[in-house]
Amino acid sequence: MRESREFFIPDDGIQIHLKLDFPQDDCDDNSGTAFAETEVTEETDKMPLMILVHGFTGDMEETHIRAVQRTANEEGFAVLRAEMYGHGMSGGEFGNHTLMKWISNILTVIDYARTLDFVSDLYLCGHSQGGLLTMLAGAMERDRLKAILPLSPASMIPEIARKGEILGVPFDLDHIPAELDAGKSLTLRENYIRVAQLIDVDLAIARYNGPVLIVHGTGDESVPYHYSEEAAAKYANAKLVPIPGDTHCYDLHLDQVTEAVRAFLQEMKVS
Repeated sequence: MRESREFFIPDDGIQIHLKLDFPQDDCDDNSGTAFAETEVTEETDKMPLMILVHGFTGDMEETHIRAVQRTANEEGFAVLRAEMYGHGMSGGEFGNHTLMKWISNILTVIDYARTLDFVSDLYLCGHSQGGLLTMLAGAMERDRLKAILPLSPASMIPEIARKGEILGVPFDLDHIPAELDAGKSLTLRENYIRVAQLIDVDLAIARYNGPVLIVHGTGDESVPYHYSEEAAAKYANAKLVPIPGDTHCYDLHLDQVTEAVRAFLQEMKVS
């Protein structure tokens, strides 16, 4: 029986923290967790693998991330949770992270996943800023990803950055502030804004024709629900599941989120 694995892979001078969980694992028991620097090589049957990414200021152990991981495991998927630059146990300072650095990270994680001989199909799922990352990487890796699952995707980040707002704080487009308060005693530096302003979400949407599942709480105050309505309408093959009245991290109806993910994965397995 395969056990969960916890390890790091390098990307452009930092180490990306990963955890790989298999369908037969007891995901509440970390006693089998081991650190390794090499890829998993034990023989096993082929299975699909979901890469799962947290959001802005988040990490791989958040309740909603773990819930999606367990659901995918229950449906016969291996799950590779990844922490991006400046988050969790991965390298880099939070204040120095940008969407470009996250894109570099996720492309490296996808490349790693493609080396695993037990993987039949690759899926990418991310929450909030990780949902935006999922949309961007979906376009870049559209020939390698069977489906993408943006959860409460913060697709508006580039748009509002171009208008002169970030984290709810307005700024002068001609004088971008050197630092911004990101909450949780964290500081975000100006390059985050400068990079975000040049990201083209509509181009990414147009370039991905595979199946898309978007799940979003209609009471989300961090990323208003209408942004997902707009994104779903632009995708060629998207399903949008609203979670009535729920928050950005699904504090009220997480069970509805996991059931939407479960139903989608079940459909994908027979497609």
